[in-house]
Amino acid sequence: QVQLVESGGTVVQAGGSLRLSCAASGRTFSVSKMGWFRQAPGKEREFVAAIIRSTGSTYRADSVKERFTISGDNARNMVYLQMNDLKPEDTAVYYCAAALLANRNYDFWGQGTQVTVSS
Repeated sequence: QVQLVESGGTVVQAGGSLRLSCAASGRTFSVSKMGWFRQAPGKEREFVAAIIRSTGSTYRADSVKERFTISGDNARNMVYLQMNDLKPEDTAVYYCAAALLANRNYDFWGQGTQVTVSS
């Protein structure tokens, strides 16, 4: 099992920046891929960004590609999401996720952290 705990969510003004953190514990050595997802009220959960732990390769949704950056610290079992130029439409609960296999769906999920962007 892998446990994930997100932190860093808060209320921020449009145009501001925020960094989310995800702390992983448990059988972290078995994790191949870490990702961030978000779910806005009344909408389905959507992919935001992912990082492959062994190579550092990253992937981002088109909607955030120019503004968000995912990074990881394998030694500390941490994953970060740096969010710049935030917009009201970025308001959502942000979830951290872990996958055992890089080419498969995510196996473990955190509880989420709320990000609210005020206009």
